[in-house]
Amino acid sequence: MNRRNFLRTGGALSLPLIASNPLSAHLARTLRTMVNPDSDRVLVLVQLNGGNDGLSTLVPIDQFDNLMRVRQNLMIPQRSLLGIDNNLAFHPSAAGMHQLYQDGKMTAIQGVAYPDQNRSHFRSTDIWTSGSEATEVVTSGWLGRNYEANFPDFPNGFPNEERPHPFAIAIGNQVSQTCQGIGANYSMAITDPFNLLTLAGGDDTPLPQDPYGDELGFLRTSIVQANAYGEVVQELAESGQSLVDYPANRFAAQLKNVAYMISGGLQTSVYIVNLGGFDTHANQVVVGDPTTGTYANLMQTLGESLAAFQSDLEAQGLEKRVLSMTFSEFGRRIRSNDGFGSDHGTAAPLFLMGSCVKAGVLGENAEIGEEVDNNEGVGLQYDFRDIYGTVFEEWFELEPDQVRTVLGHDYIHLPIIEGCNSTSTNDEAIKDLQVKLWPNPTANVARISFSIDAGRAELSLSDVSGRLLQTVFSRTLSGGEHQFELDLSRYPSGIYLVRLQAGASVASRRLVKV
Repeated sequence: MNRRNFLRTGGALSLPLIASNPLSAHLARTLRTMVNPDSDRVLVLVQLNGGNDGLSTLVPIDQFDNLMRVRQNLMIPQRSLLGIDNNLAFHPSAAGMHQLYQDGKMTAIQGVAYPDQNRSHFRSTDIWTSGSEATEVVTSGWLGRNYEANFPDFPNGFPNEERPHPFAIAIGNQVSQTCQGIGANYSMAITDPFNLLTLAGGDDTPLPQDPYGDELGFLRTSIVQANAYGEVVQELAESGQSLVDYPANRFAAQLKNVAYMISGGLQTSVYIVNLGGFDTHANQVVVGDPTTGTYANLMQTLGESLAAFQSDLEAQGLEKRVLSMTFSEFGRRIRSNDGFGSDHGTAAPLFLMGSCVKAGVLGENAEIGEEVDNNEGVGLQYDFRDIYGTVFEEWFELEPDQVRTVLGHDYIHLPIIEGCNSTSTNDEAIKDLQVKLWPNPTANVARISFSIDAGRAELSLSDVSGRLLQTVFSRTLSGGEHQFELDLSRYPSGIYLVRLQAGASVASRRLVKV
């Protein structure tokens, strides 16, 4: 087993992970002094493994009739759904999430994905955790590159007086790829913070001057570091507390342990928790009663656990320090399958939770046609890196130019965090773009017209699986009315997705070629 595989699966307490370096040494130097080292803010990443069916989590009521035509075997009766704003409703088992939204503690961002969607679990997860383009392979994580900024020598010399606690903690058996830096992984994997076993470090005999000696030296250093971190984590977890009752499930136990560590005084800034089971190709619901089954159980587990965690933070006066964010590798297709399930799709809603979010819904309801292609997924509205960039800027107080450097990608600042000493002075206004697309259906050529304020805008065309076919334009436009032509003559008959982004405003439309 090589070092990478050993360290990723090293049991209850994983060690720092060394990976190949996709970024240049020049970039590493550029990243210095990016993070505010005095910030006590915490980000809790909630990874929904398998690809969440966003159309079941948050149902667009104004599209209900067409959804009944193409996924009737999955649809919850409308009277049972938990309604919110914007003609949307939560799954009835997601009552905890519904309550967080009603209490002003949740932002729902619609249609989150990335251009040129890849429907492989492994590849799409790599893209989400690295923050990369779909067309490039980056082995460092979006949060790991952030940590690399001020601590490029890690793991050598850590822990120390300045940084006595882990940078990030992944609850489970593996470190998180989101925290993979240029040279090492900045996360520590923990299954139980109250029972961290000491690892045997071996003796201190001289090491041979060869590759074996290098590997053994790395392992010795990692074991010493893991033991030192483990000691402080257990000590502070034991001094922490929880003031509410959590549901009796493993996911809730992860969040409860996070609450213990935060309240105990651990200075870790990122926690990663996981809920699996979202790869619902079959038996997503119980035949004859779609309010029950696998997906209903997942929504109950997710909603009740998140609600308990937020209540615990509030009871302990910690709510203004903690921001939670869900993510999943992709959504599911619009049309259900005959196995009472749904297959790999494109976009899905992403949820931010906490006392500092700008509560509400960002984005439009998914457009569902009367006829839906078997491969059709929910169209992309918001690039997930726009959310990452905004979290960096607003939550971790990075300058916009520095955010672009660490992401390796430009981003649009989104109005999703406010209050709690938000640093933003340039919130993008969300406008209805009033897009007109005609003729639709079309034989070969369609026209799109829209009115925007002056600024950067992008128009793109994708197929129903989220594959990017062309970027019609990506440039600064003057304010006012604009009209462009879309030439579909090179493409076969079928359904296409047209996406327009102007600042933080997005419109996604279906276009049919006959």
